[in-house]
Amino acid sequence: MLRRTGIRAIGVALCAIGIPSAASGQATSQSLVVKAVAEVETRVVQDGREIVKLTPANRVVPGDQVIYTLEIRNAGGTAVRDPTVTYAVPSHMVYVADSATGPGAEVRYSVDNGHFFERPEYLRVSDTDGHSRQAKSDEYTHIRWKLKNMLKSNSVAYARFRAVVK
Repeated sequence: MLRRTGIRAIGVALCAIGIPSAASGQATSQSLVVKAVAEVETRVVQDGREIVKLTPANRVVPGDQVIYTLEIRNAGGTAVRDPTVTYAVPSHMVYVADSATGPGAEVRYSVDNGHFFERPEYLRVSDTDGHSRQAKSDEYTHIRWKLKNMLKSNSVAYARFRAVVK
């Protein structure tokens, strides 16, 4: 079985940003700032209609679904080409299959604490008998969004995923 290490509190957090470069394949950019906000859906009645709103995930219990929105901001003075954002699925959460999105982004997943990323159909893990099988979404440890477009100076892009509290 794969183990996840570390516990990340639900709320606002910072995550790693990588930008592909010819020399190393990936490097950290000081100009990109990522803020992750954890929210839950709440239903309220407004003007006689039921509306779904997102509210901060201040108190959650096992089984609650949390929506993580990553605000990716280029605070630098120049555009960043094809930025890559990596975010760890919190260890007390289980990723919800097919929920990672980002306009104009290619999404990949990791089952080995962020060492290797691939599309779900190509991710493999070993079962208790040592046999290789396709990974399940609840085994994902990290998500990576590769934005296909340049992120201009002082611009913002968003990415999102859902996870359930263990």
